[in-house]
Amino acid sequence: MDIVLTGTGSPLPDPNRAGPSTLVKTGDTHILVDAGRGTVMRMAGAGSLPAFLGAVLVTHLHSDHVCALNDVITTHWVMTQGNVPLKIYGPAGIAEFVERQMHALEPDIGYRIAHHDVLTKGPQVDVTELAPGDSFAVNDVQVTTAATEHAPVKPTIGYRLEHDGATVALAGDTIPCDGLDTLVADADLYVQTVIRTDLVEAIPNPMMQDILDYHSGLIDAAQTAARAGAKRLALTHMVPAPRPDQYPEWIALAAEHFDGEVIVGDDLTTVSI
Repeated sequence: MDIVLTGTGSPLPDPNRAGPSTLVKTGDTHILVDAGRGTVMRMAGAGSLPAFLGAVLVTHLHSDHVCALNDVITTHWVMTQGNVPLKIYGPAGIAEFVERQMHALEPDIGYRIAHHDVLTKGPQVDVTELAPGDSFAVNDVQVTTAATEHAPVKPTIGYRLEHDGATVALAGDTIPCDGLDTLVADADLYVQTVIRTDLVEAIPNPMMQDILDYHSGLIDAAQTAARAGAKRLALTHMVPAPRPDQYPEWIALAAEHFDGEVIVGDDLTTVSI
């Protein structure tokens, strides 16, 4: 199982970091978790494309995690010539969100159908709304969900993917909670969006201060990894995004609480488990 951090950025625009997304590849099965800005380009860089996707899994409906979903849908439609449905899973509200995306795309859909004889219908999407504790399979990958905490964003869920004895937990935005511990328990890799609480606290901006109460800090993530027995911790969606020369500092802070490997993610960082 290869886990590719296809987007390690945050809502803050960064020329080196696409918006939040992670690609999981097991043989011919490709699964995308979230779809932040630039996702399709980063998928191409990871040796994948929307046409290869077995499923898209959405953790929550914050714009930075879903703003490229329409690009995923459109590119999948064009590349498959409308003959393959794109499976999209997410928490309650994802069905309405996708329906509205389809309405927004109506002019483009009409133009392309009028211009290409092979396109006889619009994008085919198969949307499933999930509740915490749901489980399902995407080909030979078993997926389970658990509730996360990102209030006032509700509901939010994280995903645990298992294949051939390997397990990855992809939490999305959350603070430590029981559902997160369930996802991460004994995982080979735990991927967590994080902030540096100490650095954000020093930024004199009310909106930046607001993010402190609904994201895992770096130390929170390390403590979760240790408590739940994860083997490796991958950091993504880092705020403020560190420069490469600052990575050792982030790793050292996490290592005070977690004995396993800590990975500071760049876009296209790949971890094999």
